[in-house]
Amino acid sequence: MNHDLSAKLLRWREAGVVDGPTASRIEAFEAEDENSSILGWPVKVAIAFGTLMVGAGVLLFVAAHWDRLSPSARFGSVLAMIGFFHGAGAYFTERFPKLSIAMHCLGTLALGAGIFLAGQIFNLEEHWPGGIMLWAAGAWIGYALLRDWVHGVLAALLTPIWLTGEWIEATKVFDNRSSAITLAVGVLLLAIAYLSARRDDRDRALRQGLGWIGGIALIPAALVVVVLTHEAWDVYMPAGPFPGGLALAGWSAAIAIPLGLSFFLCGREAWTSAIAMAWGVLLAFLHPEQVVYLWCGVGAVGLVAWGLRGGRPERINLGVTGFAFTVLSFYFSNVMDKLGRSLGLVGLGALFLLVGWALERTRRRLLVQIAGAGGAV
Repeated sequence: MNHDLSAKLLRWREAGVVDGPTASRIEAFEAEDENSSILGWPVKVAIAFGTLMVGAGVLLFVAAHWDRLSPSARFGSVLAMIGFFHGAGAYFTERFPKLSIAMHCLGTLALGAGIFLAGQIFNLEEHWPGGIMLWAAGAWIGYALLRDWVHGVLAALLTPIWLTGEWIEATKVFDNRSSAITLAVGVLLLAIAYLSARRDDRDRALRQGLGWIGGIALIPAALVVVVLTHEAWDVYMPAGPFPGGLALAGWSAAIAIPLGLSFFLCGREAWTSAIAMAWGVLLAFLHPEQVVYLWCGVGAVGLVAWGLRGGRPERINLGVTGFAFTVLSFYFSNVMDKLGRSLGLVGLGALFLLVGWALERTRRRLLVQIAGAGGAV
């Protein structure tokens, strides 16, 4: 049942506004109404799969006949797709809310395709971040009007992609490696901010979606930062000196945007994600290689501690995974090449078994500890 309503009923009972039997009847009525409105997982899978198939079928049909269509017909077909999907979403708003969200999602996805197809049809000046900006604006407008998690997640994905494109375009004539490091750190910090959105299992779907995005992107983003900072990339030759003002603007945005988002999402608890972001910034400046491995291990342990403090098992799982990846990477780069091929493979297998067993045992104990403290596993 709605936890806000439960808290209000408890307060009303303590204040004498409603008596115990009345509060119990209200709780029973709301719980029954909520249970009847929850879709089972087969229905959700059917909606997701059907939405995907409809969208793919429409796009394939248009693509198959694209060369035969005139520019006006192409533009009309794009507008028709957007209007049809959003119209269907409006029609099902009261009749089938979940299907309505799916249709609106298809409409916003078709908007992105329409923006770039319109640029191709009318031979507009090429600046691809501008198209992403318009697409992100459409997602934000959809979220402002509908307040659904799908448009929120789309906006959370498209806005960083737009900013990334603008940064790439602004720095393409300068030192590509320096600009790439700034961008990678910004993505890593944003992943931390998204991961901090999850607080408990009662979070709305939008916060859950942000948590999934952050969890998926965190370890790859950290790996990219390490590779860009410590590996020699001869293909990234500087095309010109990197201006100090542009570098300052880039680093300011890479730090300030995720930090501000984290404070918006977490309030007073944002200090924990701020510490994690400080770890991510320092990751781009540490040398030598052994110190980097040690710092990655510290980050993995810190992620586990963050999960224990907030009662979030996904952070514990990510921390354990990151620690295992750090140990294996250190073995490959510093130990295996000093051993013979057969001995190296034997050691690698033993390392997999021992580290896997130890980390899984530790992970299970930590998750049981969270469950015992009232967290969600």
